[in-house]
Amino acid sequence: MVLDSNEKIRSATVFDEWGKTIGGGMREGVENLLSEQMEKEIVNISVFDWKSRKGMSKTIGKTIYTLADSEKLKLFSFYLGEDNLLLLSSEPDANTKNIVDKVIEIYHQIK
Repeated sequence: MVLDSNEKIRSATVFDEWGKTIGGGMREGVENLLSEQMEKEIVNISVFDWKSRKGMSKTIGKTIYTLADSEKLKLFSFYLGEDNLLLLSSEPDANTKNIVDKVIEIYHQIK
């Protein structure tokens, strides 16, 4: 559903709070820029960041998403309630606002 929402999205995977894959994956025909080890590291870092932000939510409010914008891709982390994390990568020239708005819309539709 998320992959179909924008042709610039490379991958979209949902993880639980332990970094276990719930669903999703890479768009068919898209080359993965990361090794398997690098992918695991990004998931671990993202889950750690998510848990840290959950701890600060009483002070600064809930984080909706974070974004790492690099030369070769954009990496979004969307916080889906208390239990799930969506890691999404896109092409570097993807429209950030369009992706964020669509993911939030889809989340509220299926929530």
